[in-house]
Amino acid sequence: MTVAPLARLSLEVVMILSIVFAFAVSAAQEQSVKPEPATNTICPVMGNAVGEKSTVVVVRGKSYRICCAPCGQKMEKNPDKYLEQDGTPKNAKK
Repeated sequence: MTVAPLARLSLEVVMILSIVFAFAVSAAQEQSVKPEPATNTICPVMGNAVGEKSTVVVVRGKSYRICCAPCGQKMEKNPDKYLEQDGTPKNAKK
């Protein structure tokens, strides 16, 4: 008589593990997509010149060169303040 509740419990455990596995695979796929190299020449936050050796931060799946670590934190915290909807830095020359 205890087989049915045990079988139901096993089925529930399998379903939960399947869902967890699906989320883990999805997260791993998102992380494996490598963004294109940064092309901006000025920091989107401060407007300072940046170059090949500048720190790079990835925001919304795109890479941006920044002049310093605090600028990266600001961009990650509030990307709408510094980036257009298409990802172009708001201070980019048009």
